Amino acid sequence: MESDQMVGTDAAASPVAGPPGLVLRSYAGEADIPEMVRIQNAEWEADGLDYRETIGDQLAFLGHPSEHFDPARDLTIAEIDRRMVGHARRDWVDTNDGLREYRTRGAVDPAWRRRGIGGALLADNERRLAALAATHDVESPRWLGTYAYSRNAGATALAERSGYRQARWFFDMQREGLQHDLPELPPLRDGIEVRPILTEQLLTFWHADIEAFRDHWGGGDDSDEAFRRYQDAPHFDPSLWVVAWDGDEVAAGVVNSIYENENLETGLKRGWLDSVFTRRAWRRRGLASALIARSLHALAARGIETAALGVDADNPSGALGLYESFGFAVTQRMTAWRKPMDGANA
Repeated sequence: MESDQMVGTDAAASPVAGPPGLVLRSYAGEADIPEMVRIQNAEWEADGLDYRETIGDQLAFLGHPSEHFDPARDLTIAEIDRRMVGHARRDWVDTNDGLREYRTRGAVDPAWRRRGIGGALLADNERRLAALAATHDVESPRWLGTYAYSRNAGATALAERSGYRQARWFFDMQREGLQHDLPELPPLRDGIEVRPILTEQLLTFWHADIEAFRDHWGGGDDSDEAFRRYQDAPHFDPSLWVVAWDGDEVAAGVVNSIYENENLETGLKRGWLDSVFTRRAWRRRGLASALIARSLHALAARGIETAALGVDADNPSGALGLYESFGFAVTQRMTAWRKPMDGANA
């Protein structure tokens, strides 16, 4: 990814600064998705990252517009000679540290890197985010934000060159050997029980997960539309989730996922602990440990050999040390970048 930050354009295609013939246009609908997926996966592969997405993932993500992200408004396609060479998107969130953050990300076809496409997309995106911010009547300081993997040197260089500064660090961690080395299952206390989640409880669980992260850095789209994107994704499988209940209340949970297409393309047998949370009233009772252990057993029962998760390096609950105690080790680093939005904070 030449820039992990980008996005935006007019409904009609328009030439911009960059390599000869570069044109930015708006998202044209589902016909764009196969090339968008190809470019994103090619970028990850070029950077030695073993993530992969599918057309189904993008259909689900783009199929539920919200005020935070609407592909008709917030998605840009970069073309040269009518060939897609990159794409970018933008969204906004109110962060837990008091900002309204306008975020950008995207991908450039590795064959077209280092030609100014990422920079052109970023510049266009920032202009459009400023215009969007001007329509928002809020008192919160307004900042631009983006993310870049440490293996993507171009994204890091572009962020620095464009005035962004490092704000936070995140790790991917993995734990090998699930088929021959599993932890013991810690007991549950205080009347807490683990039981399957019912369909009618899914949205309640989603909001419990969001609530649990209110005192963590950053923030996300917590709309019901964002949940529908996740619910429609090919990997959505609540039978893998491990949920701790205190009566009818969600006390804690782990959202486990297996990305079958990713595993097929990379040769891995990996499952993800996509979200590990404990709500404030139930913390300091060993619930996270109990649910992580049960998650590893659940993934192993599906034939998974490696468990993975993402963590904020400065997580206030000490999650990094907890994961290390289960044998997870850091495999990848990602940086969150920020800069003030010009004129928005005066």
